[in-house]
Amino acid sequence: MLAGIMEEEPGAACPAQPVSFEGERIIMAAAQDEREHQSVAALLSDFRKYGSIDGDGVEIKDAEGLRANLIDTLIFDAVFGEKEVMSVARWLIWETSQALGARPASIHEYYMAGGQGAWSNRTTPAINVRGMTYEIARSIFRAGQKLDVGQQIFEIARSEIGYTDQRPHEYASAVLAAAIKEGHTGPVFIQGDHFQIGLSDYRQGRDKEVRAVEGLALEAINAGFYNIDVDASTIVDYELEGEVAQQRDNARRTAEITRYIRRKQPEGVMVSIGGEIGEVGTENSTVAELKAFMDHFNEFMGGDKSQGLSKISVQTGTSHGGVPLADGTVAEVAVDFDTLGELSREARESYGIAGAVQHGASTLPDSAFNLFADANACEVHLATGFQNIIFESEALPDDLKEATYNWLSANRAQERKEGETDAQFFYKTRKRAFGPFKRYFWTLEAERSQAICAELQERFELMFELLGVANTTADVNARTSLVELHRPQPSALEKMLVSGD
Repeated sequence: MLAGIMEEEPGAACPAQPVSFEGERIIMAAAQDEREHQSVAALLSDFRKYGSIDGDGVEIKDAEGLRANLIDTLIFDAVFGEKEVMSVARWLIWETSQALGARPASIHEYYMAGGQGAWSNRTTPAINVRGMTYEIARSIFRAGQKLDVGQQIFEIARSEIGYTDQRPHEYASAVLAAAIKEGHTGPVFIQGDHFQIGLSDYRQGRDKEVRAVEGLALEAINAGFYNIDVDASTIVDYELEGEVAQQRDNARRTAEITRYIRRKQPEGVMVSIGGEIGEVGTENSTVAELKAFMDHFNEFMGGDKSQGLSKISVQTGTSHGGVPLADGTVAEVAVDFDTLGELSREARESYGIAGAVQHGASTLPDSAFNLFADANACEVHLATGFQNIIFESEALPDDLKEATYNWLSANRAQERKEGETDAQFFYKTRKRAFGPFKRYFWTLEAERSQAICAELQERFELMFELLGVANTTADVNARTSLVELHRPQPSALEKMLVSGD
């Protein structure tokens, strides 16, 4: 039992405000409302056609019927439904995932096996899904099933939680609903990416900002995020002399948050935790920095490496989203794969963890991706390249794209730098439209949504091949604990069951 889980946890970031505009999306959103359950009673009535509530969880009697006739509506309830309907829908999705064997899991054991040489030259794609989350997650599962991929992660960063308006419970529900829909069984790796200490907030109140990261980590763990990247690289002080002094506070705060996560992780789950030594977009990381950080971290953890990190994020030449040129194309980036390989080797050989993690790589040319596996990087984070496919797809309605750009011009003008072209400005800021326009992206016509997801699936398949993670399902499953965990029933459901409805 996951004790102490609130139906709606407070978070560190404020959700975006919804917007409206004149266009075909308004009609589609209104039509989609007809699929929403208007009461918990109506939701339960439909669910009972395919399953029943059984003790702490559920029993699914007709999985195929549920996939075909209910899960699409259930996830819409979980994202857009009235509060009580939303809470029950999220509970049903979680318990259905437990019953059908598509369970949130930690990649820690698999990564530590890599650190001991059990596998190599496979780079886990960690995919940030910013919008259309249910449909895009479905396309990721389909790509994974086609290529027998077990080594894949769904993730969302602290900043993305805010501007995409996706709290952890919502995000996890969408990913798990997609797993159910596509008939996935086995571990589902959901990750908190860049659970980052904000430098300006840290300067104003150091402990308060650390507590905010811990609070978000707890919310994420309760939602099923059993993989968390702690990012205190923002507080590395390069004005100090030498790597040992520079990395000390980073390591101390990372260890502090790691100990907190260990206290809060569910019984039977060892959350996979990553640290970070170099902020993406800054100078390339060095082996000396990695050693300074890891030695400090292990010291602050009391020397108990079994409770420590499974990976370490580094910087070797990328930047988040790439660097847009005046025409909106992305500047070429030279990744130092030799340094990446050295860092991964040091992480494995000296500290027994899976290796180095590379951020901000989705806009690199295809020819670069097999080099991550060659360098034995254990993980690469991918976001903007997939976002670009959505916004540049011919299937995205012109009126929706125009409305998002108009909103950005009106609401994010402060982010436009002097001399920046429209193409550069919109490329850099359009990720911020996913929150305000969330419902419109979720309610695209089926043909348009399917066309966009087909483009994405083709890209996912290519990434999986290049990163060396095809045919990994059996190995990942064999090295991953799949723990059955039940959640307390939401109060709205308890009341209805007590009343006999």
